[in-house]
Amino acid sequence: MASTNDIKNGSVLNLDGQLWNIIEFQHVKPGKGGAFVRTKMRNVRSGKVVDKTFNAGLKVDFATVDRGDYQYLYQDGEDFVFMDTTHYEQITVPGVIVGDAKNFMLENQMVTIAIHEGEALYIELPASVVLEVTYTEPGLQGDRSTGGTKPATVETGYEIQVPLFLETGTKVKVDTRTGDYLGRVSE
Repeated sequence: MASTNDIKNGSVLNLDGQLWNIIEFQHVKPGKGGAFVRTKMRNVRSGKVVDKTFNAGLKVDFATVDRGDYQYLYQDGEDFVFMDTTHYEQITVPGVIVGDAKNFMLENQMVTIAIHEGEALYIELPASVVLEVTYTEPGLQGDRSTGGTKPATVETGYEIQVPLFLETGTKVKVDTRTGDYLGRVSE
């Protein structure tokens, strides 16, 4: 058994038979009274996010979670197939577990998958990915980067907002956490 003092971002706690992934935590030591740990947690199964406060030093049960690097192979109906690059074993992850990550995954891309007792819990993507714009309205003469934004569809089928001057075929860097445009990528 570990205590709340061992909580870190990315830790997975087993509370009342449910698995919770720590998104953020803050160790607070007020001038008066006992210290405590304020956390923001996501339920691994439902995706629900809650704020919870623990007394410092409280015993908590950490779940054993193995994180491994996997290569995204293809989508099979609602499921996604990944391959372990060290053992060459394929695993199938349900679409509900993949969630919004599907908007940023290209075939052969590397991702990190967290597995608990043989079951995939969630997928971690790099902070940003490079995607090609497959469709956007043509820009007008005089449009500059400070002018505004327009919708653009990237090669995964996801729609993002890009500056007015971007054209179809441009490679862009996209933040995988928010879906925001981060900039153009030159070849």
